Amino acid sequence: MSQPPLSRILEAALLSSNKPLNLERIKDLFEPEQLPSNDALRAALTELGDSYAESAMQLVEVASGWRLQVRNAYMPWVSRLWEERPQRYSRALLETLALVAYRQPITRGEIEDIRGVAVSSQIIRTLVDREWVRVVG
Repeated sequence: MSQPPLSRILEAALLSSNKPLNLERIKDLFEPEQLPSNDALRAALTELGDSYAESAMQLVEVASGWRLQVRNAYMPWVSRLWEERPQRYSRALLETLALVAYRQPITRGEIEDIRGVAVSSQIIRTLVDREWVRVVG
């Protein structure tokens, strides 16, 4: 079976990824003997970007890599696909976040001592998942 064009491989990867892909991450898609050069990758990305010239999508280079996104002209319609509701956070989560912000770095034990109650694993998981805090030890 012959290998598809490099630009189509990149298109499939960019459509499948939920984050922008940098050149190093793109190179991870290939076996060592099939690894394209940086120049070949950039040329394929340029070709792919040009192929979207008249499309509702565009290829954009952002700080963390490349991504496919909907053009701004189509956002009034596309944005209706996502129902936006304000998030509701529990008092315990907000208290925990405030303690982390005020006293960082802080341990879970210190948070529990200050609050006087145990900190739920769900609260910690929510804060970490939203990237509001990070575990350093």
